[in-house]
Amino acid sequence: MDYKVQQTKLANNLGKLLRDNFGKGPQSINVIISLPYVMVYVRGFISPMEQVLLDQNQELTVKTTREFLMKTIDPEIRGQIQGITDMEVQHIYYDWNLEKQSGIFVGVCKNTSPDLLSQYDYKAKDRIHEEIVQISEQAEKAPRFVSSYLISPRALIVFREGILVPIERQLISLGFNETLRVAKRHLEGEMLQNNTHFPTILQSKIIDTFVDWDFDLDNSVITLILKPEE
Repeated sequence: MDYKVQQTKLANNLGKLLRDNFGKGPQSINVIISLPYVMVYVRGFISPMEQVLLDQNQELTVKTTREFLMKTIDPEIRGQIQGITDMEVQHIYYDWNLEKQSGIFVGVCKNTSPDLLSQYDYKAKDRIHEEIVQISEQAEKAPRFVSSYLISPRALIVFREGILVPIERQLISLGFNETLRVAKRHLEGEMLQNNTHFPTILQSKIIDTFVDWDFDLDNSVITLILKPEE
């Protein structure tokens, strides 16, 4: 089964999975398979109940509920990816843009050899890393390590390692993982969305930005959805 067929089948299966668990599926799903990554970009994804809550300014309730729902269906998403692509997912990162009714899943699989990753190099990498470090410093602290990969002309993923500060570690140890995640999404999400340098550096319009963390590994994934300039 070639990548295009896998991407179509995975999009269909994940659309049904989201519809079954959220009560409404996304209007569109775009899947990119670029070993060792699988990226799923959804649009038009707000359930009727969520819309009622958003109309009552209950955005935090919607975000918190989605955090718990995603933890429930995480194993099913991994199973769908492995069943269709034979790729074993080690970690899944996800985020939502409720205003745009969009969302992202980034699955990271086991094979991350330097030779495989080198195909995703791009010219503006150093400048993008500088911007990411500056944003990280404003929100928490400079990461210990930054890497990034242009897995498609329309998708850039950025990894940060070593970003948690002591107070965040304490909150995690006390069981406030989901509260911390929601707060960090709000803070860093706005910083990424409001960054005016990304389009110039990448020579591309930024359609969407997303960010998620793995607190156990002390790392983070930022995803930029791009529309290259013609």
